[in-house]
Amino acid sequence: MKQEHIDQISAAAAAVADRLAKGEIKNVYFVACGGSQASMMPAQYMFDRELDIPSAIYTSNEFNYGTPKGFGPQSVVITCSHSGTTPETVAAAQKATDAGALSIAFSNVEDSPLWQAAGMGIHYDHGAEANESDKGGAVMMRTWFELLKVLDAEHISLWQSGVDAVDHLGDIKKKASDKYRDVATKWASDNKRAEVIYTMGSGANYGEMYSLAICLFMEMQWIHSNCIHSGEYFHGPFEVTDFDVPFVITVGNGATRYLDERALAFAKKFSDHLFVIDENDFDFGDLDAKVAEYLAPEVLGSVVRVMVDALAHDRGHALSVRRYMWQMEY
Repeated sequence: MKQEHIDQISAAAAAVADRLAKGEIKNVYFVACGGSQASMMPAQYMFDRELDIPSAIYTSNEFNYGTPKGFGPQSVVITCSHSGTTPETVAAAQKATDAGALSIAFSNVEDSPLWQAAGMGIHYDHGAEANESDKGGAVMMRTWFELLKVLDAEHISLWQSGVDAVDHLGDIKKKASDKYRDVATKWASDNKRAEVIYTMGSGANYGEMYSLAICLFMEMQWIHSNCIHSGEYFHGPFEVTDFDVPFVITVGNGATRYLDERALAFAKKFSDHLFVIDENDFDFGDLDAKVAEYLAPEVLGSVVRVMVDALAHDRGHALSVRRYMWQMEY
């Protein structure tokens, strides 16, 4: 990882540590829109599982207009916008700064409006030429583990192993992508005419499945989709399951795996179009299982992308094409 990214993450962790030492941290809010919000869902899951400090995740304008009562100077507010210009998220970061909260922002663009509104920025690289350890997912993952080191000092060595593992994420992602490449490509070809594709997952992986539904399928491929939480599948959504209805289902490697296994067992009985990604197939070596659970969504994303790239190719619909987004005022 680039030293500039390490330095920015370290500065954010030091700011959190300083406020913690003064008893000035009451809660943590993750605030963003769309894929940026989804990218922080694993962090909210991690923090809820590992910390006594409450955390919550909000889409930006709900945070702005339906502001939680607990928000205030003793809050840590972490925002993200790839361009750094998402108006709702810029407003949320400014709201945090103005309230005296610790306002931290992720962006691909330094000195962007979001960066300036937050006052404390963390940059990440983007694109095919970027090193995996400097891309958004890796930079965020390192940040989450560094913050856990501060907020859960009792298990500092465990979270340090997570920090160290981020440097090897590229290799882990490549192995997983290569392992699933053939089945992912075939599933994409078989389902290129699908008018609706559902996604399903739970725990740390829910955000990746949510992003697949609303960003990759709905936004980038104009395919009707919905993300179903595995724990909610049997409380209504399973009624849409049929032989010709496609699902992308991830089976996690962590605490909520049972939820995914139960949903998959039912879906297998009635749908002939399942793309199943089992995170027990991911090779994390001898990494602690808890840390592997939290890193898994980033690896899952690389497998998902293989399938989506193949789907876009077979549909003749580039992922960059939009009808409304960035094409008009909205």
